[in-house]
Amino acid sequence: MRVLGVDPGTLATGWGVISVAGRALTHVEHGVIRTQASDPLWVRLQVIHRALVEVIERLRPDALALEQCFVSKNIQSALKLGHTRGAVMIAASAGQVAIAEYTASQVKATVGGGGRASKQQMQEMVRVHLRLGQLAPEDASDALAAAICHAQAAAFQRALAGAR
Repeated sequence: MRVLGVDPGTLATGWGVISVAGRALTHVEHGVIRTQASDPLWVRLQVIHRALVEVIERLRPDALALEQCFVSKNIQSALKLGHTRGAVMIAASAGQVAIAEYTASQVKATVGGGGRASKQQMQEMVRVHLRLGQLAPEDASDALAAAICHAQAAAFQRALAGAR
């Protein structure tokens, strides 16, 4: 199984693909889609969508792992994040990729060993889980963490199904 993790953002959208074979996780590829702050939102969304469609067509993931929206004090930022998540979901849907969503706490607990892991701790744990030679960029690392979370959750669901 291949899993595409995405960390959506209007200026930087991280993505990472891993391959899952049993309990073994293998890094396939990762990157960051960057947009121009001076461009209108719809142009940035189009750039993100097109780039993810290309990644999906080229790497053929079976699933997309995405963090659920967290709304803090800035509602405008949350709305823009929601738009970006929509562009990501449409790209996955068009490529017939199953979509799974996880809370930030679920991702941190699964990958970092605790729901309060720092960004740096998460980057290091992603590096360790995937046996990377160096840290992935922060946005790509967050995306890879979501992919790892999905791989672990899917394995757990398969184990539960087999126990019934």
